[in-house]
Amino acid sequence: MDRSHSNALTQKLSKFLDLTARESEALASLARRQLTLKTDQGLSEQGQANHTAFILTRGWAFSYILLQDGSRQIVDFRVSGDFLGLRGLLSPMSDLFIEPLTDIEVTEFQIDALLEMGTQVPRLMSAILAALARDQAITVEHLVSIGRRGALERMAHFFLELGSRLEEVGQGRKDNYACPLTQYHLADALGLSAIHVNRILRELREEGHLTFRKGEVFIEDHGQLSTLAGFDPGYLKPHPVF
Repeated sequence: MDRSHSNALTQKLSKFLDLTARESEALASLARRQLTLKTDQGLSEQGQANHTAFILTRGWAFSYILLQDGSRQIVDFRVSGDFLGLRGLLSPMSDLFIEPLTDIEVTEFQIDALLEMGTQVPRLMSAILAALARDQAITVEHLVSIGRRGALERMAHFFLELGSRLEEVGQGRKDNYACPLTQYHLADALGLSAIHVNRILRELREEGHLTFRKGEVFIEDHGQLSTLAGFDPGYLKPHPVF
């Protein structure tokens, strides 16, 4: 297993567990193959059998549900160090499409091999389940945003969360980071129209809160924006399992 790929897995799970040498070796042995994918190469399709999962080691990906009328609801965005398709531990069929948002590198591993490893190294499986629980907490916050937060607070909360996640994996600072999302991605993730997204971004910029321009996000006053959005990053903090 290439060292960069092994490090991505180790870095992810060491936030939940102080890995022993045996656990690190078991983690490294999971890798089936390493893949480089372009933006038009999907990883998973809605209704497809769940046999594999991935660790994202470079780039951005996103998952979404496609509705009968052809519209989509983006469920989440994945960044370096995140798992892709780990919901396969809980369901035999994929309920999401997963696609690269940029060119990406991933390490593939078999769900069956992961479950078998869990019987041999149970602490490691506990850490993986803790990572899955944190992903679920992020999804719950997105649901709260779409259901109860106003459009301005929703947008602000999203960018604050993204900054915290990227800072955690060394991909930027919480108040300044590169972001490849388009206004259409934001619209499909936040339940807004592209026109509404444009208007909200302009309002955030004109009020001196946040600027998103040319693929880069600048948050002028993190504390002030957090108050506006009601953003509490506690749900993003990994909770050690042992």
